[in-house]
Amino acid sequence: MANVQTKLRSIFDLTNEYLEGFCQQLQESEFRQLDYFKLPMPNADLESKPLTNIEVNHISGELALGQIKRAYLDFLRDKDQSGRLAKRHPGIACLPKRYFEVFEPYLSKINALKTEFKNLVLTLDNNDARFDAVHSAVPGLMTLSFYRQIHYQANDPYSIRFTWMTKHSTKSLTRKLALTMLERSSAYSNPRMIDQSHWQQLVEQEKRKVASLSENEKLRIRRPIRVTPEVNVRFADNRRYHVSGALPFLVFDDNPELKIGTLTNYQPKSDPRKQEHEYLVERLYLAKGE
Repeated sequence: MANVQTKLRSIFDLTNEYLEGFCQQLQESEFRQLDYFKLPMPNADLESKPLTNIEVNHISGELALGQIKRAYLDFLRDKDQSGRLAKRHPGIACLPKRYFEVFEPYLSKINALKTEFKNLVLTLDNNDARFDAVHSAVPGLMTLSFYRQIHYQANDPYSIRFTWMTKHSTKSLTRKLALTMLERSSAYSNPRMIDQSHWQQLVEQEKRKVASLSENEKLRIRRPIRVTPEVNVRFADNRRYHVSGALPFLVFDDNPELKIGTLTNYQPKSDPRKQEHEYLVERLYLAKGE
């Protein structure tokens, strides 16, 4: 374990050196456009409260450059930040194409080191061992933030736009496992229910639904998780792809007609699960498998 911690610290320090050099190069460069979309700090309250909206503060020009540089170096937890939710830093820096040969060595090395760090963490057997190793090597590190790749484009895109994407976590399970899960939840207290007896009545109803299925019934939980900003890149021949917008996106391009969008406030339109699924157990997003 000590050897892994030493390696993690070494990779972290080297990554930091390259990132600082990269940010210094940003400071010395010319830009065609700079935009940073500041999001609210993810505090502990957001871990349990349902998401209603996300307000975006659009910053541009020289003020955006400072925010963008800080974003690439922001992977240590702030005192007011949630320990489970990482900050996101959507934005875009558009540079003249000649700068690509200057930045490409930094980008390749930084992304490779981030991948090396992540792969080394994943060699450890379980989450507890990984947590101990990472936080002994780098106290306060938000691993998700540190793992993030820096995305960029230098091959003449037609447009770069921003949007919000709702991700889902999907888990397949058997009827027996679903009943075990419900059995455990019957002992929980739920503050949204009037009292414990009503909560247990609800769980018993859910257990009866699942118990009525055949033993071989395939089930799955498809739970929506955090809404996240996304960068959508499109080319003139309609090829397109999308990447995470959790870090500022870099584009090296001289085309004055390049279309660059903005990230607007997020407001959920409706409950997507009711559009897509009829749930066997609504509370758990538990449905029959396909």
